[in-house]
Amino acid sequence: MVLIVKNPATGEVVGEVKKHSEAEIMEALENGHDAFGQWSKVNAHERARLLRNWSRLIQENIGEVAEIMTRENGKPLKESVGEVHYATAYIDWFAEEALRVYGRTIPAHTESKRIIVNRQPIGLVAAITPWNFPAAMMTRKAAPALAAGCTFIVKPAEETPLTMMKLVELAQEAGIPKDVLQVVNGEGPVVGKLFTESKHVRKITFTGSTPVGKQLIKESADTVKHVTMELGGHAPVIVAEDADIDFAVEQTMLSKFRNAGQTCVCANRILVHENVVDEFSEKLAAAAGRLTVGNGLDEQTDIGPIINKKGYEKITAHVQDAIDKGAEVLVGHQYDANDEKEYYFVYPTVLKNIDERMTIMHEETFGPIAPITSFKTIEEAVEIANDTAYGLAAYFFTNDYRVGTYLHENLNFGIIGWNDGATSAAHAPFGGMKESGLGREGGTEGIEPYLETKYVSIGNL
Repeated sequence: MVLIVKNPATGEVVGEVKKHSEAEIMEALENGHDAFGQWSKVNAHERARLLRNWSRLIQENIGEVAEIMTRENGKPLKESVGEVHYATAYIDWFAEEALRVYGRTIPAHTESKRIIVNRQPIGLVAAITPWNFPAAMMTRKAAPALAAGCTFIVKPAEETPLTMMKLVELAQEAGIPKDVLQVVNGEGPVVGKLFTESKHVRKITFTGSTPVGKQLIKESADTVKHVTMELGGHAPVIVAEDADIDFAVEQTMLSKFRNAGQTCVCANRILVHENVVDEFSEKLAAAAGRLTVGNGLDEQTDIGPIINKKGYEKITAHVQDAIDKGAEVLVGHQYDANDEKEYYFVYPTVLKNIDERMTIMHEETFGPIAPITSFKTIEEAVEIANDTAYGLAAYFFTNDYRVGTYLHENLNFGIIGWNDGATSAAHAPFGGMKESGLGREGGTEGIEPYLETKYVSIGNL
């Protein structure tokens, strides 16, 4: 059995990947468990050296890795190059964090005792990663796991396995043992259940939809596995009356249209003060209208294809629902779709006069659609922004420190951009509140989920 990988911009086959059987996946899990005993004893400096080697090899092959990514994912080649840099930033960061897994000595309550705390790797980690960032979502998990001394097995999305397979190949070339970092391919529900039921897996880490994340959490409960979940988002953008409108438009464009809007942190609801909503809307529509839609391998392309028909149909349904309920189309509402060839393009679309009756205000669209509504007061904007089960990312634009402080303190989201539409960084903790997830990835917090805390009380001294 094989997985057929197609270019979403053309429908052409770009590769065939072996689908692993249940027996092969279980063997890989056992191998990862067995390898943990040796890998966990490798000193932190050596693990850091191997991670740096891996990062270096990826950078030396950046053109090849980026092209593979664009062919299977569809994003513009310039964005794929940027993602590879982002992916290696996580490896570089956690190569350094490997050297900073410290213990401590606690003053004892009696003179005859000593209390010592140390940290140790949690064990075999199983990861499931998404198609929209096939390199960075893998290294954001694998790098801290390996740095901590864990072994790691990962299932990539069926749409985009080739990028990750290349990264694992380069990891082995860098000297990381093959059973320490493994990739298995198969259908999500099947592999996920094997991961959650395995007695060898001590931690599940997942990036994807909230419903799937909830299922993995439930299935992990029987063996009390540790879980890190980076789940869905529904990011608001708030543009205050005093905001620099041109800058707000520029940064909103960065957030909204990267990877054709197929990101968990992209702008999904744009809330603009009523006194500046017309100016902002006109300028955003003009900027969106200048974007070029096409094959990601073409240098001039800004917006690539939607990953598949399911994603395309959700986008078009959200747009049509909004129009039917009174939304005004300022630019876009154009499509280039071909079921036979299996490619689906959505042109950047800006919608105005959005209100709470519309589905797009309550569900993550995952496409290049920018819906704009207005507000009268900052308190009203916060109420609208927080009216969601999700809490991953939010953005706001103001030059008034009082307004900015109020928004920062009252928005219930794990990642906040203040006059910043591109917040992600390897050295900062990434993760959400409410139904957007559990745990953090990146920053000094990113290695914590891969470590157990143990203390020893030494008596009779």
